Amino acid sequence: MKMTLALAVLAASAATGALAQDFGFAGREFSVDLGVGVDVGPDYPGSDDAEAGPWLIWRNAGFTQPGSDLREGFAISPSFNMVGEREAADNADLAGMADIDAAYELGLRVSYGAGPWTTFGSVRRGFDGHEGVTGEIGAKYRTDLSDRLSLWSGLSLGYGNGDYNDTYFGVNAAEAIPGRPAYDIGGGFNKATISFEARYSLTENVALLGEVEYGKLIGDAADSPVVQDEYQPALKLGIVRKFSFGF
Repeated sequence: MKMTLALAVLAASAATGALAQDFGFAGREFSVDLGVGVDVGPDYPGSDDAEAGPWLIWRNAGFTQPGSDLREGFAISPSFNMVGEREAADNADLAGMADIDAAYELGLRVSYGAGPWTTFGSVRRGFDGHEGVTGEIGAKYRTDLSDRLSLWSGLSLGYGNGDYNDTYFGVNAAEAIPGRPAYDIGGGFNKATISFEARYSLTENVALLGEVEYGKLIGDAADSPVVQDEYQPALKLGIVRKFSFGF
């Protein structure tokens, strides 16, 4: 599965770069950071327990002038995410709730870079654990502290359609008990996140990547009787390699 996703990322990145000349990007190159790491965060949306899982990374996709790391203009790249399984037996607060398998989300991310700023939007469709649609919109600002160390500060809003939100935040009649009433939820924004990301270059193309996220459930998701903690922090550490495609 991981190898298939990695190949899909490379293929989509190459295809995106191949379209560059049609949109006036001739003379630039398309680059993206790809890698793997560890993600420590809530084991399911709304959980107050942390769990470590794999982090399949791509970051900073976009067009640059040769020799520059500043992404300029529009770029399209794959977007994916993994959501851990939810098992009622692991938490007394979930007694009587249906188990949810781990979910794999696949979709697209569109970004626009202008100097140190990058705005982005992503949309993904879930498989296995949920079959809904989810994604984010947001912006990041880049600060170069040295030739090797760069920081990104970001804000984003997460979204889920009715199927997604109902899977993780809904309670049906069969699951309702005293203190956990039935709860019907529709689509909408469900999470606001502040993030801080650091990239330290080991070589010209290889770098260490770290990210701290501080998320908070919002809207109807935050009011769900299933939610044990509205605050959803996460820590990610990994290693990436830069891939570039010149046109």
